Amino acid sequence: MIHILKKLNIEAIEKKKEQYWFKAKWRNERTASVKCEGNLFYDFGDSNGGNTIDFIMKHFSIDFVKAVKWLRKESTSFSFDPPKQNSFSILKKKKSYCIDNVQQLQNHILIDYLNTRKLNIEVCKRYLVEVYYTVNEKKYFGVGFKTNKGSYEIRNKYAKLALGQKWFTWINNTNKSIIVLESWSDFISLLTLYPKCEESKDFLVLNSLSMLSKADQVLNVYPELLFFLDGDNAGANATEKCLKKWSVIKSSVKDIRYLFDGYKDLNEYLMYKSTKI
Repeated sequence: MIHILKKLNIEAIEKKKEQYWFKAKWRNERTASVKCEGNLFYDFGDSNGGNTIDFIMKHFSIDFVKAVKWLRKESTSFSFDPPKQNSFSILKKKKSYCIDNVQQLQNHILIDYLNTRKLNIEVCKRYLVEVYYTVNEKKYFGVGFKTNKGSYEIRNKYAKLALGQKWFTWINNTNKSIIVLESWSDFISLLTLYPKCEESKDFLVLNSLSMLSKADQVLNVYPELLFFLDGDNAGANATEKCLKKWSVIKSSVKDIRYLFDGYKDLNEYLMYKSTKI
C-alpha cells in the first residue's frame, strides 16, 4: 500500500509507527480520515476499507478487472498473496477497545478543541460527553457523541473514530420537520448559528453519509424534510438523490445548503464567520 500511495503522489499527513494517515482523494476534506497499515486501508469517512485492490477501485472509481490491470502495470511488488494479519483484521474479528468512563464535558483540552471550531460550549455540553477509552492497551480520551445504537463518535485534535457500531443519531423532539446533517459538528454549528431551531425542529445526524441508506425509518415519520448535507460532491449527489426520492411522497422536501453557500460544510462556514466578527 505504501508503494502505491507514493506512486499516486499521496503524501501521509501523519505517521504513527506503521500507520499512515492521508486525505481521501475521492472527496474534499480538511483532515486526514483514511488510515493505511500494511496492505490494508480503512476509510473512517464512510466506514469501509479493504486491500490494495479495493483501494485502487475506490481511488479511480473503476471495477475489479481494471484495478488489477493497473496494479500489474504500475506495481512490480503487487501479488495476490494474502497479507499477514495485522490490527485491521483483528479489529474486525473482535472488539479491541474498552470504554473506561463517560462523563460530563469539562476537560479543558477538549473544550479548547471545541473552541477552535467556534462551537458554543453550552450547546456542546448538552449533546457531547467526555469518553475515556482504551485501544490495544493504550489509554485515550476525546469528545463523544452518542448514536442510537449506544456507540460513540469520538473526536479530538488528533483522532477521528467510532467506538462501536457506526450508526446515526436521531434527536426526536416530536416536531413535524426534521433537519438531516452529516456530522455532530455541523449539528452543533447549526444550533450555534440558529439557536431557536433547537426547539422547533428535530434532527438526524448521520455520522457518516453511508448511514443515509438506513434512515428511511426515521424520515418516514416527518411531513417535512430539510437536507443540510455537506457542500462537496458527495453531499451534492446525496442531496439530489434524496430530493428525487422523497419529493414524490412528502409535502415538503428542501435543500437548505444555501445557508452556507461557498463552504464545504456548516462548521467551516461558522469558523469563517467567527473570524469576521
